[in-house]
Formats: sequence, C-alpha cells, structure tokens
Amino acid sequence: MNFKHPEVLYFLFLLVIPILVHLFQLRRFKKEYFTNVQFLKELSIQTRKSSTIKKWLLLLSRLLLLTFFILAFAQPFFVAKESKKNTNEMYIILDNSYSMQAKGKKGELLKRAIQDLLEHTPEAQNFSLITNSNSYWNTDIKAIQKDLQDLKYSASPFRLDNLIAKVNARKSAFNKDIIVITDAVGLETNQTKSFKKEDNVYFIIPEAEQKNNIAIDSVYIQQTLDSFYEIGIKLSANGDDFNDIPIALYNKNKLVAKTLIKFETNTKTINFTIPKEDFHGYVSVSDKGLAYDNTYYFSISKPSLTNIFSIGDAEKSKYLARIYTNDEFNYNNFPIANLDYNLLEKQDAIVLNELKDIPQALQTTLKSFVTKGGNLIIIPAQESNASSLNTFMSNFGTQASVQFKTAIQGEKKVTKINFNHPLFSSVFEKKIDNFQYPSTKTSFGLSSATPSILIYDDQSPFLTSLPNDLSSVYVFAAPINKTNSNFQNSPLIVPTFYNMAQSSRKTGVNALIIGEGQPFVVDALLSKDEILTVKNNAESFIPVQQLLNTKVKMTFNESPSEAGNFSIFNGANLVQNISFNYNRTESNLALANPDAANKFKEIDDIETVFNTIQTDRTDTQIWKWFVILALLFLALEVLIQKFVK
Repeated sequence: MNFKHPEVLYFLFLLVIPILVHLFQLRRFKKEYFTNVQFLKELSIQTRKSSTIKKWLLLLSRLLLLTFFILAFAQPFFVAKESKKNTNEMYIILDNSYSMQAKGKKGELLKRAIQDLLEHTPEAQNFSLITNSNSYWNTDIKAIQKDLQDLKYSASPFRLDNLIAKVNARKSAFNKDIIVITDAVGLETNQTKSFKKEDNVYFIIPEAEQKNNIAIDSVYIQQTLDSFYEIGIKLSANGDDFNDIPIALYNKNKLVAKTLIKFETNTKTINFTIPKEDFHGYVSVSDKGLAYDNTYYFSISKPSLTNIFSIGDAEKSKYLARIYTNDEFNYNNFPIANLDYNLLEKQDAIVLNELKDIPQALQTTLKSFVTKGGNLIIIPAQESNASSLNTFMSNFGTQASVQFKTAIQGEKKVTKINFNHPLFSSVFEKKIDNFQYPSTKTSFGLSSATPSILIYDDQSPFLTSLPNDLSSVYVFAAPINKTNSNFQNSPLIVPTFYNMAQSSRKTGVNALIIGEGQPFVVDALLSKDEILTVKNNAESFIPVQQLLNTKVKMTFNESPSEAGNFSIFNGANLVQNISFNYNRTESNLALANPDAANKFKEIDDIETVFNTIQTDRTDTQIWKWFVILALLFLALEVLIQKFVK
C-alpha cells in the first residue's frame, strides 16, 4: 500500500491524546468503607468492572476512528500492476489489405475493425495509426474519424515487419503499446521478430467465416494464329465446391464471350479466341468470396513489325531470314564491317551470329541497347576466345552470371527442354519425351546462375539467358552453323528464335501489378519539355519517366490507386493502352496464420484492449474505505456511550 500524501501520517502522533485521556480517567483512589454503605460493596465492585470495560472500548474506538481518519487524509492506494507502463506511447497497426475484405460475423473484417475503433477508443487517448497505405502520427480518434471512415483497401499486401520498422523509426524516450489488427493472412513468425522486448504487444485477429474464394491469376497469349489470338486465362480456387462459375470477357466494356467453368482441381485454365487487333478490356468471374480478385484487366496491342538485326556473315544468317518473315518482322543482316551503329537503337532484338571478335564500340552500344529494353542473342563462333566472351558478358551482369569455358571437341546431344521457362511457356501443350533433339560437334563449357533453357545430356547448358526488367540476353554454348550442328534442321529452332526476338510490348499482354515497380517501355519520341500521362475516366497520374532515344521507360511505383484499364497519352495523342491489377497474394484466405502471434497477448476486440490497459495501469484508490471505517467507529463510539453501562 502506498500513500499519495505520506506527510499526513505524522498526525498519527495525535493518538497519544485519547490514550492520555484514558489514563487520566483510570487514576487510582484510596478506598474507604463506611458501615452504612457496607451493603453496597458487592454492587460497587460490579459497577467498577463495567465502567472499566466501557472505557477500554471507548479508547479502542477513538484510536481506530482517529487512525482511519488520518489515513484517509493521506489517501492510500495500491500500485497498478503495470504502473511503469503508464507513460507508454500507443501505436495501432491496422491491416487494410484486400484479404480484410472477407466477411466475418459482423460484416467485412476491415469495416468492422474501423467501427470498433470509432466506438471504443477513448477520446482522450493519444495514439498513432499505421496502415498498409497511410500513417497518422500522434493523433486522436476525433482527428482521424473522417480518414478512418474513408479508408480504402490497399493493393500492398500486409507486411508486419515493414510496418513495425516504421514504428521503430519513431525515436522516443518511452516504451510502446502496439495493437495489431490483422486477419493474419500471410503473417509469418519471423515478421514478429521486429518487435522490441520492451514493447507491450496486443494482437486482434478477426476471422473470416467464408474462406472459399476464386481468383483470376493471369492472362496470356496461348497461341498466335493468322487472324486471331488464343488467350489463356489462369484461375485458382481456394476452398471447395466450385461448380458452374460464370466467367465473362469484355473488350472496351462490351461483352465478347461468356461461359461456365467447373473446377476439377485447384487451378484451371480456360481459353478464349479474340481477333488479332487492339484489345483493351477485362475478364471477370462471379463468386461469393473476395471481390477484389474477380476482375483481371489487360491490354493487347495490334501487332506491328518487330525490328531485327543480325550481325555476322550473310551465308551463315540465311536461316534467320526464313524464321523472321516479312509479315511479322523487319529483318536485316549486316556484316560487322558494314554495320551502321545508328540503327542499333531502333531495333527490338539483335543477333550476334558467330562473331569471332566483338569491337569495344559495339560492346558499349549493345550494353546500352539491352538496358533500354532490347533483346540480345549471342551465338559464339568456333574461333571465339572464352576469356574475351566472358569480358563481353560482364556488361550484362556479374562475371559469374554466365561463364564461358574452353571449347571442347566432341559431339554432345541436347536432350532436355525446360518447359517451364517463359521462352517456351506457350509452345508445347504437353511435355514431350521422344523429341528429335539436335547435337553439336564443338561447344564451349557454359555455367549459368540462371535456369537453362535447352540442356545437353551432361546437364550443361546449350542455351541460357540473363533476364532483366525490360529485356533478356540469350546465350548459346556452341555455334549452330550446319557444319557444327544440326540445330537448324531441328523443329526447335523456329519457336526458339521466334520467341527470343519477340517484344512483349508489341506482341504480348500488357497487365502490370500495382506496387511491384515493374518498368514499362513505350515507343515515343519526346522533346525535353514533353511528358507522358497515364489516365482513365477516374484517375490520372504522371509516372517516373526516363527518355531512351525513341523510347520512354516508365516506372509506376504505387500508382495507380485502383486497378483498371488506362491509356498513355502524350498531350492529347494516344501512345498506347495499358492495364493494372492488384497483386493476388491475399486471395488464399486459408493462409491465415494466427499461430504467428502466439508469443503475444491475443485479445478479442479493441474495447477489451483499452479496458485491460485501463485496469492494469490505474492505481486502486482506497481512501474512501478509510473514511467509511472512521464513520463506522464514530457510530460505534456513540453506541458504546449510549448502551454500555
């Protein structure tokens, strides 16, 4: 027990007064007996005994009365359980990722959490609120009421460690109370390691009642026909019992196709055929789960000619002219002696076809070419020097990314295809075992830090690649002229070279993920004062831009705020259509991992959190009880005076 005013306890010396009074009343007298009162002796003895008991009772009641009265003025109290945490600063981490769109017992998890905060947060409570998309520092519930009511779902997945890092970045002399409100989808135990030992952490983990959900994961071109595209739509089903789910395809908000799908497994791919022209629309499904992943926006530009250069001997390059035909490609071959360097920047892909030496000026130009989004295909010559090739390859990565070793004489067969590599993602309907595989007579040893595309029987790479955000560098391990290899006669040569030369900007699906920061390149010749704007009917923004001669590299970061179909404009002129989608990492509600919070206090709702903190940190004031006891002993004294004889 502690006292708010301990100096009042000095008045306990006043207890001496009733004791002195009592002693004075009990002073001894000499007894004298008279014959005429002798008969009263026995009664007198009894009376003196009763009087003594009464005086002792009065003394005790007065001492206790005065004691409790003085203690009441000293204001005694019991110290709170967590009194040392009274100065803690409060931080509320609120998960507003799309998995919080799921419905719980009282509605959508995020909306219910916001309502609880508005109803149960004390008005005098000062705190900071951190969400996936916004931060409100040193505020109170009244100040951010409107912001909470307008809070939207964030395309960024919930990363607790990143949000804790924001909290820890706020330097303070006080410890922290941290309240985390999340459904724990994607929450990992190692993310909670960012909490400090002195932090007082509470977890509120609302649970979704309905965990079944269908998501559209991606859209891609499955097959290119003469006048049509066959597009593949990949879907995933999390849960069970998905029968006759409607799926619809729209182009510029007009219905193009519609069908019903049934999931035999957790993943499903469905194909649609669309005309080989500009497409700017979306595909959508209807289910009872999360709504944010039911629509996938995508754009396909009408194909234009792809510009291809091959540099090397004309005789050795004839097979490339048969692959890169005039209906889809603008193909030219130049010997190294007649090469016009000014034309290189305008190409989509360049083939270095068995060059014995690569001039330094060409190396510098090709490095810039790849950085700006061009694909490069490297076929070594039989006379090439491994050391020179490695020096050249260092322009596109570290020395160890792709490493040439000394050329080896002897036949080697290509016996394995990496069917999962993006280069062959739309080539084969199924894996083939009895394929007519090619072979080479002389080859370089080749080590690669990235997965191989075509593989020799000794498991070394025949073809590998170095991808970056905008382009790829493809590297062969051996010359493929007819003297050294029969690769030109293999069925593999056409899809391999065709896909290596293709630019996704011209022939693929444009569908970027919000927040991933993936760069995008468009063909646009801008003056110094011109900028590109991305917009649709609801939103407009200017991305980060970098001029690359006749192209512009754009980076979108966290823009746009909402998924949809957009267009890129140079002033009033349309440059290209583009689409944005939300990341699907929040789609599987079965990934909720509340066990990650086992080491911390788990509380059902925000009201309980505030009540717990209030109870644990508020001192128990007991001075009123001492006042009551003082009054009781005052009443007791009155009763003793009246009824005790």
